[in-house]
Amino acid sequence: MSFRHRTIAVTPFQQNCSLVWEDETKQAAIIGPGGAGALLLAAVKELGLKLEQIWLTHAHIDHAGATGTLARTLGLPIIGPHEADQFWIDALPQQSHMFGFPPAESFSPTIWLHDGDSVRVGGCKLQVRHCPGHTPGHVVFFEPTTRHAFVGDVLFAGSIGRTDFPQGDFDTLVRSITTRLWPMGDDVRFTPGHGPQSSFGQERRSNPFVGGI
Repeated sequence: MSFRHRTIAVTPFQQNCSLVWEDETKQAAIIGPGGAGALLLAAVKELGLKLEQIWLTHAHIDHAGATGTLARTLGLPIIGPHEADQFWIDALPQQSHMFGFPPAESFSPTIWLHDGDSVRVGGCKLQVRHCPGHTPGHVVFFEPTTRHAFVGDVLFAGSIGRTDFPQGDFDTLVRSITTRLWPMGDDVRFTPGHGPQSSFGQERRSNPFVGGI
C-alpha cells in the first residue's frame, strides 16, 4: 500500500486543502475543506477516489467552512479536531458572514481527536498530535512512511500561526511546535494551511519565530 496526497488551494484566503488517499484502494479523506466544495469533488472524481471521511485540523472558517454541507450531502463522518475548538464550530455561521464566505453550517464532529490518537485511510495510518496555540483544539496529522505532516495553521514556511484570535496563545503555540513537531525529525516535510511546503529541519534552522529552539 502507498500513501498519496494532493493539495488544492481554496477560499479567498488560499487555504491548502489536502486530499489524502491509499493508492491501491483509492479510499480517501479530505483535510480542511474550507470552501469550494464543487472544486474539491471534481478533483476527487478526476483522481478516481472514494471519499470516505473529512478530517479537520481546526475549526476556523477557511479550514472548515464547507465541512457541514459536505458531511450532510455525502453522508461523511467528520473526524476532529480536538473538542476545545467546539466554540469555533458553533461560530462558523457568524465567521462566514464576517469574512464574506458562503454560508457555513455548524456541525457535530463524529469523533473528537486527542494527542496520540490515529486515523486511517485505507490501510494507511496517520498519527495525531494535539498542537494548541493557534486555536485550543488544533491537531496535526503525520504519515510516518512518507514522513509527511499536515500541520494546518501551526507552522508555515518562514512563520507560525497567528495567536491573536480568541483562546490563541503564543507561548502555547511555540511549545506545541518544539515539543510535538520537532521530535518527529528534521526530515519530515509538511503541508501548511497556507503557502508552500517546507521541512521541520528547514524551519528549525531558519524560522524567525522557532528557529534554533
